[in-house]
Amino acid sequence: MLKKLFGFDSSKNMVKTEIMAGITTFLTMAYILAVNPNILSDTGMDKGALFTTTVVVSAVATMLMGLYAKMPFALAPGMGLNAFFAYTVCSILGYSWQFALTAVFIEGILFILLTISNLREKIVDVIPETLKNSISVGIGIYIAFIGLNSAGVVINNEATLVSIGDITTGSALVCIIGIILSSILLIKNVTGALMIGIIITALIGIPLGVTNINGVLSAPPSIEPIFCKFEWAQIFSKEMFIIVFTLLFVDLFDTIGTIIGVTTRVGMIKNGKIPRLKQAFLVDAVATTGGAVLGTSTVTTFVESAAGVEAGGRTGLTAFVTGLCFLSALFFAPLFISIPAAATAPVLVLVGVMMMASVVKIDFKNYSESIPAFICIIMMPLCYSISDGIALGVLSYVLVNMLSGNYKKLTLGTYILAAFFVMKFLI
Repeated sequence: MLKKLFGFDSSKNMVKTEIMAGITTFLTMAYILAVNPNILSDTGMDKGALFTTTVVVSAVATMLMGLYAKMPFALAPGMGLNAFFAYTVCSILGYSWQFALTAVFIEGILFILLTISNLREKIVDVIPETLKNSISVGIGIYIAFIGLNSAGVVINNEATLVSIGDITTGSALVCIIGIILSSILLIKNVTGALMIGIIITALIGIPLGVTNINGVLSAPPSIEPIFCKFEWAQIFSKEMFIIVFTLLFVDLFDTIGTIIGVTTRVGMIKNGKIPRLKQAFLVDAVATTGGAVLGTSTVTTFVESAAGVEAGGRTGLTAFVTGLCFLSALFFAPLFISIPAAATAPVLVLVGVMMMASVVKIDFKNYSESIPAFICIIMMPLCYSISDGIALGVLSYVLVNMLSGNYKKLTLGTYILAAFFVMKFLI
């Protein structure tokens, strides 16, 4: 039965190991239950409903990964993608969260079609490898900046645009303490370091008046305020097209990068191919579509799945156990919702550190590669926009290489993508 359900092989796998690996994955990424509602609630969405939706989507998507794809990966609303949803689409561009949910829903449908038609893998070839790595790095800096700003460590300054806040008191102080504590836990390889860091930081915030606990157990908040709240009036607009494309683009490389990175690290690739890759992509696409219906941003495969895989998880049983752990958190809504931004901001900073890992893959001695990479990376936080960073990165890559005589390294697909981004800025 285990083999049929999860691809479990009793000659190679142990039930105890798979269960422990599943719990490890959950402890490593459980911070999303606090962080995602905090980020998306900045758009005006109901925080309680967001907690319930985050739990349900993460649990169902992860269990589906275990049952259908039979792979040990966990899914949840993606970091970076939720920031794009809240701070670019809703805050900077000024669209409603209903509009943003509609974009996520459309992206999910397109992802399903791309996966079924096998085009999803082919799209990867259009983007230069340097920019793929740059996007991850840029998003990491962007997420860290958002976290520091939300906790008051970095504040607005009319003279210099930004400056350091008062880090000797209140949220900023709690955030600084949280960064130090969480960093120590990570360095010591403590299982669930990020989640433990959130809990300790939140507790430290109680005597400082930053954390206000309003209970521990309760029935799950209703998702009715955000369930199926779509806005169809502007689905054929240029803005909707650009937003959907950006979500599609970022999610594409988030998922592909995570799956390839984790499977390569533990030797799960066979004959140069990842087993059941198409099924994993399809689960990711269906989860994004279903997540939009339930009321959350793009769902993606989490890189924290590596923790469970390194703990010995190799089959879908690991993912299924992780999903069950998510469901058990459903009745702790008051506790998770009480966690302040000052306690979750350290996680955003440290996730930013993790996403910086790809910077070593960029050849900074080759200026035709490093200049576009740097533009892509730096423009995300400076423009406070993931999409603008990607657009400027692609455009600079094409222009720098074309005008310097390196046009042979550019493909037709890259030219088409650059033309699209030119239209984005001109129209």
